[in-house]
Amino acid sequence: MSEGNHHNILEMKGLTKRFGGVAAVDGLDLNVRNGEIMGLIGPNGAGKTTVFNLVSGVIKPNSGSIIFDGKDITHFQPNEIAKRGLVRTFQASNILFNSYTVTENVLMGRHLHTGIGFWSDLLNTGSNQQRGKQALQKAEEIVGFMGLNKYRYEMAKNLPHGHQRALGIGIALATEPRILMLDEPTSGMNMEEKEAIMGLVRRIQEKGITVLLVEHDMKVIMGICKRIAVLNFGVKIAEGVPEAIRSDKQVIEAYLGAD
Repeated sequence: MSEGNHHNILEMKGLTKRFGGVAAVDGLDLNVRNGEIMGLIGPNGAGKTTVFNLVSGVIKPNSGSIIFDGKDITHFQPNEIAKRGLVRTFQASNILFNSYTVTENVLMGRHLHTGIGFWSDLLNTGSNQQRGKQALQKAEEIVGFMGLNKYRYEMAKNLPHGHQRALGIGIALATEPRILMLDEPTSGMNMEEKEAIMGLVRRIQEKGITVLLVEHDMKVIMGICKRIAVLNFGVKIAEGVPEAIRSDKQVIEAYLGAD
């Protein structure tokens, strides 16, 4: 990267979203640096999911802007945003193609975003055959990277919970994202599964992919994020390294107040 590794790849400026008069996100300024794992935390109803929905283009802000890699994407459609390399995974496994194998799922993720028709790719024209081979190779690489090799011919719906979540991340990875937005990747998992997902997120970052992570589990967030931003009632109340966040009075109050 010519500009050095720490330029902001994603910037939110004055981002505001109201639902029926209530600001779910209120004048948010937030920068994500290229190559980092950034955490976004806050009590329930703090506006974290709204931020994800705004950035991925699912909903539009009332005011403010979103800049991705120097380009204003505030009014782009979700598919345009994803094509540029800003990709999110969902909390639910409902994006899995349940009746397809693990490898087919990853293949389809690839096609959803390259815009090349999945089925046309499987037709036996010369160039398509070559492309199909490359796509399959790439899919198999990702399946291996996700630690899902022994499940590659298994139907997605038959996978254990933690592996379904990993597959969801794998489908997103197949789109070759520049930023991966992970929404509660470890919710409902036991400690061992959480550790596996954390290891995975670290390896994704090592591949040069920037990660923006919304997560409830403080141990997970503190364990893998170099920087953390804290939202409360749609307002950013703190931002910094885990140590600073852990001892921040406002943060402690926001979390204690939420209980």
